Amino acid sequence: MKKMWLIAALAVLFIGAAVNLTYAQGKIGVIDSQQVLEKSAEGKKVIARLQEAEKANTGKINKLDEDIRTLQTKLNTQRLTLTDEASLQLQSDLERRQTERKRVAEDAMASMQELSQRLFLRLQSELMPIVQALGKEKGYDIIFDAQKSGAIYWAPTSDITEDVIKRYDASKASGK
Repeated sequence: MKKMWLIAALAVLFIGAAVNLTYAQGKIGVIDSQQVLEKSAEGKKVIARLQEAEKANTGKINKLDEDIRTLQTKLNTQRLTLTDEASLQLQSDLERRQTERKRVAEDAMASMQELSQRLFLRLQSELMPIVQALGKEKGYDIIFDAQKSGAIYWAPTSDITEDVIKRYDASKASGK
């Protein structure tokens, strides 16, 4: 019984050592997609475009908020002097503006989600050939995205983020 247990334990150790040797021979690279987005020229354009869209949406919503506040103030301050018909009309206008504001905010959110998804997918599709080429050139067996992998440590020599940014910027500059 002891002999069988010893053989099983040795087999587990041998398999574990073989697995470790296999992984130790592989070369792993890491890319930080957030840095690529923030530091590459095209990533900066994507961020600027999203900020412009957000600013435009915020402007529309702020204008509607101001209209709503104006109508509420008018309704509150003139309630006693307005006719019933004028008061109902003002209340109706207020409700219409509130509904419009809600729809504009929902449309803006959906539009921003669609725009960001479209821009990020385009960016990703442009980056993939660059990352794959770097992986082949540098002999990496696998490349992880630090933002999505859950990695908490990697050797600086395995980080290819700067190389990706340089090549991506160069590919966009030569493509103009």
